Amino acid sequence: MIHASALDFRDALPARGRLAGLDVGTKTIGVALCDASWTIASPAETIRRGKFMHDLATLTALCERQAIRGLVLGLPLGMDGGDTSRTQGVRAFARNLAPLALPLLLWDERWSTAAVTRTLLEADASRARRAELVDKMAAAYILQGAIDAMA
Repeated sequence: MIHASALDFRDALPARGRLAGLDVGTKTIGVALCDASWTIASPAETIRRGKFMHDLATLTALCERQAIRGLVLGLPLGMDGGDTSRTQGVRAFARNLAPLALPLLLWDERWSTAAVTRTLLEADASRARRAELVDKMAAAYILQGAIDAMA
């Protein structure tokens, strides 16, 4: 089931267990994981997108390998808080993840990429290094915000 509230999402989860955060883009999916006690989110990997069935198979394997109990997807709302074409795409992606049979939370990600990019610039990361890290770090930013809201 897809949730818009962190508290409803928390109530739908089994007692604790690892969560995954996803930053769904058109070319990649940034992935972050948190510990079973929902304390800290860490960047994990970046998945190169292909056809949806390939993406689903990759995410299914990840969820099984990491014993994931729920997913937090970044929802790219417009600056006015409204839906955009990207928002609609992420909502459709979330609906298509139904075969995973996991609770899903759609989490506002409006500032995630900007915040992560600023952090990487302050760390003097090269353009290539920023491109390599930004998606999975944005996923960690999204997941951390959600687990903080569930505390």
